[in-house]
Amino acid sequence: MPNLLTYGRILAVPAIVAVYHLQGDLARWLALAIFITASVTDFLDGYLARLWHQQSAIGRILDPIADKLLVATSLLLLVSDNTIGGWSLIAALVILMREISVSGLREFLAEVQVSVPVSRLAKWKTMIQMVAIGFLLAGPAGDRLLGGPILGSSDIGIVSYIGLMLLWISALVTVYTGFDYFRAGIRHILSEAP
Repeated sequence: MPNLLTYGRILAVPAIVAVYHLQGDLARWLALAIFITASVTDFLDGYLARLWHQQSAIGRILDPIADKLLVATSLLLLVSDNTIGGWSLIAALVILMREISVSGLREFLAEVQVSVPVSRLAKWKTMIQMVAIGFLLAGPAGDRLLGGPILGSSDIGIVSYIGLMLLWISALVTVYTGFDYFRAGIRHILSEAP
C-alpha cells in the first residue's frame, strides 16, 4: 500500500501538468486539488510503511524521487505562467538546485554505503514548500476569490503574496538543510581521501 501511494504521487505529476494547461480558475483549483492529494500521500506512504513494517528498498528510492518530481514540476509550471517571476525566480532556482544536488549527493553516498538520514528540519522544509506551492497554484484564482490587490497599485493578491513569502522562507530553509547534507557528505568524502 505505501508503494502504491508513492506510485500515485508520481502519476499525479502529469495530471497536474495536463489540468494546469487547461488554464483558467477551474484549472488552477483542479491542479491544486491534485497537488494537495499528492502531498498528503507523501505523509501517508511513510507513515503507513513504518506503521505496517512495510518499508522497502523501492519505497526508499521512489519516495524522494516522487517528492522532487512533484515540487520541480509544480515550480516550473508556476514559472512558465509568471506566477513565480522577478526576484522570486531566485527562490525557485535555489529550491531546484538544492533538490538536484542533494539527490546527487545521496546517490554518491549510497554507492559508498553511507546513509544520510532526513533531518526534522528537512521535513519542515518539505512541508513549507508544499504549502507555498499550494498557495501559488491557487494564485490568481485565489486572489480573485478573496479580493483584489493587497499592495496598493500592485496586482498581487493575498493568496499569491502568502505563497511567495512561503516560497522565500522555504528557499532559506532549503539552503540551510542543503548545507547540512553537504557538510556531512564532504566530511565523509574527506575521511575516505587517501
